[in-house]
Amino acid sequence: MENEENSLGKEYKDGNIIFKENSIGKEMYIILSGKVKVIKERDGVETTLAILDEGDFFGEMSLFDNYPRSATVKAIGNVKVLEINQKSFLKKVSKDPTLAFRMLEKMSQRIRKMDEWVLSYAVKAQDLVNESQNYA
Repeated sequence: MENEENSLGKEYKDGNIIFKENSIGKEMYIILSGKVKVIKERDGVETTLAILDEGDFFGEMSLFDNYPRSATVKAIGNVKVLEINQKSFLKKVSKDPTLAFRMLEKMSQRIRKMDEWVLSYAVKAQDLVNESQNYA
């Protein structure tokens, strides 16, 4: 059995997959304890996109769209997460609307970080193109 479930959440052991890229899900997760890594795998090469810690959340996009998961999430060491489905999320937001604001704030930070990452790679790619043209 990959994980253990109790009333306070689900527990995962080191290396256990919480969900896989391209799987279908309608839940998000909040890390109660431990760390997870968010990864993409291409041609057998695993790239770590993020390391998330206690208090962080992941899988939230599945609450808002019908697309498959965009990455795989694995436990680093022992991890305990709280799983929240769409119905529970909407209930929590109706009781505490600031929850939605805090999530949007965190998602905005992630988008800004991704923008910076994409820009840095675009600059590197342009530099390579410029260098190769110098040798032509």
